Amino acid sequence: MAIERTSFKMGLIAGAFLVVGAVAGIALSARMNWMPVAESAAPLALAQSSAVSVPVNGPGNNFVPIVKAASPAVVNISTKRVVKSKSAKGMPDSPLFNDPFFKHFFGDEFGHRFGGPRRREENALGSGVIVDPKGYIITNNHVIAKADEIKVVLNDEREFEGEVVGTDPKTDLAVIKIKGKDLPSLKWADSTRLEVGEYVLAIGNPFGLNQTITMGIVSAVGRANVGIADYEDFIQTDAAINPGNSGGALVNTSGELVGINTAIFSRSGGYMGIGFAVPSNMAKGVMTSLIKDGKVTRGWLGVSIQNVNKDIAEQFDLKEASGALISEIMKDGPAAEAGMEAGDVIVSFDGQKVDDSTGLRNIVARTEVGKRVEVIVIRDGKRKTLKVKTGKQPKDMGRDPVEQDEESAENGAEATGFRVKTLTPEIAEELGIDTSEKGVVVTAVEPGSAAQQAGLRRGDVIVSLNRKRISNATDFNRVAGKLKDKKMLLRIVRKTGKAFIIIKP
Repeated sequence: MAIERTSFKMGLIAGAFLVVGAVAGIALSARMNWMPVAESAAPLALAQSSAVSVPVNGPGNNFVPIVKAASPAVVNISTKRVVKSKSAKGMPDSPLFNDPFFKHFFGDEFGHRFGGPRRREENALGSGVIVDPKGYIITNNHVIAKADEIKVVLNDEREFEGEVVGTDPKTDLAVIKIKGKDLPSLKWADSTRLEVGEYVLAIGNPFGLNQTITMGIVSAVGRANVGIADYEDFIQTDAAINPGNSGGALVNTSGELVGINTAIFSRSGGYMGIGFAVPSNMAKGVMTSLIKDGKVTRGWLGVSIQNVNKDIAEQFDLKEASGALISEIMKDGPAAEAGMEAGDVIVSFDGQKVDDSTGLRNIVARTEVGKRVEVIVIRDGKRKTLKVKTGKQPKDMGRDPVEQDEESAENGAEATGFRVKTLTPEIAEELGIDTSEKGVVVTAVEPGSAAQQAGLRRGDVIVSLNRKRISNATDFNRVAGKLKDKKMLLRIVRKTGKAFIIIKP
């Protein structure tokens, strides 16, 4: 035991010398600038972001000042909806089912027992952001859709009844209003200045947990084709977003509203590292229209468009695979009046670069109706500038799905992977397209063929092949016979519209 105690004492003495030496070494290193100062790293990184106007400060460079400034404007939204189901089959919907006399003896389930109409209450929770001291709140349409009652609870626990100002399902946005004094509000940010890698905070009420703050970075911008809304230009972030966050705020490091949290990518129903927010510029434009007119009025060009891939770029003599290819011009639409043609590739609209069809669609939609803009197109390999006056988007932009001909093909013109025959007015009428249309109709597509992989299907009408007009099967065979093993650029007509398809041999 004596040896053990001696060893313990000697160990203490040796440890003391080590601690003193380490402290002295750290102090000397700091004074000689041999070690980096941790506090200087975060402000430097944030200062490099173009969207930052107020650097993160406070003890340890935390986000406390931002949270204190932004969170009061983020509200909890709870909705109530009463759903009335039909009476049991064969039972009349009698007022006796709700008679207090019968309920006194038989209870509230009296009507249910005898087949009366059932009533159930549906509740939902979400978030919203006050963006105007007058009480205007921006949120998601799916948060308040079909609600009978809307209750808004502020950070200071004040409660208000929410009134719907307007909704826009195409962007999944809605505006509601509350009446109150001294209401906090959040300042809008310019979402076009947001860059990938910036810090952002998500503020909302996930799972009903009021005023929850999560932090992350911007993972991507301009996310489209997610399948959430008709018009998509999402900010993607890894800041934790969960059910209940919908309609809440995504703020930048200046404490400004840069997005409205809308959806998550999840296989479990919970957070998996990918969330989406509607950018502030889109949300602000929708809100302005809803407050002013009660609806959103969007610009319209009068064209059907599609993306430009590598194969299309090669066929249309383009230097890069970008822009929006016009596959159809609507009769008497703005594009037709401006002299645009099917086959034009739009690369710029109103001074804004067009990367793809989705980008053009969003740009045109937010352009003021009646505005004259410059449009740059590439036609036959040459740039051409046109002037177009945007129109008002029609209420019904959709068309019925294609009705395909189920009859077997006979004596049609043949091509690799598919067969065609001359289009007649009778066939055109059956397919639901203009009976004056000329071309060939696809009567069969070989499963697994290049034609099927390219998206060609039975019932499609081919009106041009490699930019050569096709009027009948003879025309098609003559042009196709010269191609041999070259790619086929088909312009097709369907009941849903016109499009270009490239078939690789």
